[in-house]
Amino acid sequence: MFRTSNALGVLAACFGLSCVIVLSLRIPALWAQTSPPVTESGKFRLHKFEQEVGEESYTISHEPQALSLKADFKFSDSGTPVPLTATVRMSRDYVPLGFTIKGKTSVESAIDNEISVNGGAATVRQGKDTRTVAVPKTFFTISGYAPTSVQMMMLRYWRRHGSPPEMQTLPERTLRIQHRGRETMSVNGRSVRVERYLIDGLIWGTESVWMDSSNNLAALISMDAGYGQFEAVREEYEPALSSFVASAARDRMADLADRSRKQTGRSARAFAFVGATVIDGTGRPPIPSATVIISGGRIVAIGPSASVRIPSGTERIDAAGKYIIPGLWDMHAHYEQVEWGPLYLAAGVTTVRDLGTELDFIRQVRDAVNSGKGVGPRVLLAGIVDGDPATRAVGMARVNSPEDARKWVQRYHDAGFQQIKINSSIKSDNVAAICTEAHKFGMTVTGHIPDGMNAYEGVEDGMDMINHIRYLQELLLPKDFDQNLMGEERLKVFASIDVNSEGGKHAVEFFKQHETVIDPTLALMEAHLQSTRELAARSESGIARLAPELRPSVEDLSYGLPPSLAPLAEQILERALGIVGALHRAGVPIVAGTDVAVPGFSIYREIELYVKAGFTPMEALQAATIVGARVMKVDAESGTLEVGKRADLDVLDANPLDDIHNIRTVRIVLANGTLFDPKPLWKSVGFVPE
Repeated sequence: MFRTSNALGVLAACFGLSCVIVLSLRIPALWAQTSPPVTESGKFRLHKFEQEVGEESYTISHEPQALSLKADFKFSDSGTPVPLTATVRMSRDYVPLGFTIKGKTSVESAIDNEISVNGGAATVRQGKDTRTVAVPKTFFTISGYAPTSVQMMMLRYWRRHGSPPEMQTLPERTLRIQHRGRETMSVNGRSVRVERYLIDGLIWGTESVWMDSSNNLAALISMDAGYGQFEAVREEYEPALSSFVASAARDRMADLADRSRKQTGRSARAFAFVGATVIDGTGRPPIPSATVIISGGRIVAIGPSASVRIPSGTERIDAAGKYIIPGLWDMHAHYEQVEWGPLYLAAGVTTVRDLGTELDFIRQVRDAVNSGKGVGPRVLLAGIVDGDPATRAVGMARVNSPEDARKWVQRYHDAGFQQIKINSSIKSDNVAAICTEAHKFGMTVTGHIPDGMNAYEGVEDGMDMINHIRYLQELLLPKDFDQNLMGEERLKVFASIDVNSEGGKHAVEFFKQHETVIDPTLALMEAHLQSTRELAARSESGIARLAPELRPSVEDLSYGLPPSLAPLAEQILERALGIVGALHRAGVPIVAGTDVAVPGFSIYREIELYVKAGFTPMEALQAATIVGARVMKVDAESGTLEVGKRADLDVLDANPLDDIHNIRTVRIVLANGTLFDPKPLWKSVGFVPE
């Protein structure tokens, strides 16, 4: 604006040649700053767990010899902004010339990358590191799932350049893109034809993407960089969001089942494991040199090999020197991607309780797995409910009144959910309404203790179970504790908590009398209290086996406490272990759950920490098997190895009763009537087999 007004002022003040020259010299400068014409623009609505959390707008401009995409992407995660901008310069046929991306891709994950392509070479800057790489024959410049419009341009490039089954990206990844067929979506009563694609390699696992007849990206079902469920829908297709989510789940489960069956898993009408030591999970002594016969996915005989007759036609599996235990349960799962199925099975987990995943997605996953058409553990469901403010809430089920409670409990019940999970933003006035409605249907209630309440109040309002030990720790804080206290001073207070105090004894007795079930997630607490390096070196070596795409998100689990605070962190964990041990000795049910933490490995660490808390190895195993089955009211079907029960079991190389760490030696998993070798399962989701 300064240049324009200055030029007009010169023109008005004089009429001489020199003034005309001055004006003529300024006019090209004005035109040089004019932006190239915008030829396309669009907007995507961004969602997490099907709740709208932000938007992305983009423009595509035509330069003389190129196209330029500019994207502005931003959403809010529990009140924290996640902003991101990106620019891609391309030739007219979408070949990348330059790429910049800067901002955040999740609450914890920042990005600052720049790529410049010059002929056969590209300069790649990632943060402060710069290098030169050769340009692949077929490639696109992209860094992860966002922005959505960059994925759209990538698919336009892929379509224009022959739709190869594999394609490189800069920075260096290999993508596999599959065309999965056409489908029709109903959008406000109008039928819209779209093409569905699966993209593998951009994130951990697969994404589902739809392109419309105008070569525009219609919807993306993916995960953000923190591995929370994420959806982007072009604004005109917003009414079809739930249909896109359900379609993605069905298609990805079918694809995963097809891929997994080619790599691992075999079924037979009857199996006989011969020669193993059987630890049946009931608490009875182990059975040495035993035979376990499975037929039709059920245990039909179990006992000393000398007294168990194996029917003809039964496949014999030599298990001499091995140990058989019931399949493990993870009672705090978040089954947000289909890839969790093989991952859980590889770790020996044959049943999970999902504590809050998209309704449309998790129903499809549950039905596929439980019917034997998908690869994964049996799934039991808790439907999550939350309240306002929407900026902090999780999911789409809002309960801000008793009427909301009736509506959502009814909906979850009708969808076959066993529980309701209360999240942190539910108002205290609505907790009792939720519990009352759930109990009418025979459902139980678990979850967080909502903001402004304590665990006593939550249980008195009807909550049957509590997730996370921190809600019990908070009961033992000094009455004058300042919630705004931060850093070392806050840690000191939590390190001083004493379960043997009068307040601690009262808390233990209260939860015993109310038969409250506790899901401590101790392995998650341990991860938060240590740096990643300490965690890997001292307690969770499984970090080294993670899929490469998962390592950054796991590293972000850690607060990265400085060495000077390590003693405080140890004291806090020890005090938490003391609470769990006291609850267990009093008879309060403790169930093993991970809340993800270190994927695939935290179930082991959770069980190991129970032994540190004073459980016997058998009791720790039971917390991850029969106790969960009882809590979920399916102990007649699962949780121990007994005749008539479902044949979910793990074969171990070493005895977990001698050393609880031997639960990590899983060599065979039997689930849903199928026998699995864990090594191909680990590999199928990008992990490093042992």
